[in-house]
Amino acid sequence: MARDVVLLHGFTHTGASWNPVVAALGESYRALVPDIRGHGSAGEREPVTLEAVIEDVAELAPARFTIVGYSMGGRLALHAALAPALAARIDRLVLIGASPGIADPAERSARRKADDALADEIDRMTIEQFAERWARTPVLAGQPPEVAAAIHADRLRNQPAGLARALRGLGTGALPSLWEQLPEIGAPVKLIVGERDEKFTVTAVEMARGLPDADAVVVPGAGHAVHLEAPERVAAVIREG
Repeated sequence: MARDVVLLHGFTHTGASWNPVVAALGESYRALVPDIRGHGSAGEREPVTLEAVIEDVAELAPARFTIVGYSMGGRLALHAALAPALAARIDRLVLIGASPGIADPAERSARRKADDALADEIDRMTIEQFAERWARTPVLAGQPPEVAAAIHADRLRNQPAGLARALRGLGTGALPSLWEQLPEIGAPVKLIVGERDEKFTVTAVEMARGLPDADAVVVPGAGHAVHLEAPERVAAVIREG
């Protein structure tokens, strides 16, 4: 029987971004790869809130499953693991380039203002303009050309208005910090980071200290989007559970 895995994509991506990992997993896994509200086919779904996304995952997911999340999707996976409707159903978490959020309230408030301002800008851009701008985000620097091209094509599956709603409702500044709640996550956690992703490597080490059952996996040569730069390695980590 195939094992069930729910894969949550990052901001500006869609469920299709997981195709290389799904292919590497093979027939031993049944992969569920939804477009998160504000993105792709769910770009017009409202409201774009944490509560609505949790409900979407709870409705989509089977009785028992592994949840995998990249960046924004990783943050959402952590929230899912603490949600009453999902906590007991999650066997394992695999988080890629993820964070529990911003612990300092003042810093989080400043980030929210910045995210809201960026969302206002996105509303005035074409998807092509925004895709080119977002590709210059420092954390995404150094991606191999073929990976950057695949990510760009995936971003074009979105619409600016949906991404703006997602940033306002699901951005780092909008969601509460989970640092203090990490000890409440009972499922085992694998924290995958790329060797070149220094910021999130530090975050992964700090998260591992706060989680009851977790360890970090650093993928040599990879950057932030490890699932696209090294999909077979990510699939191997998922299969370890």
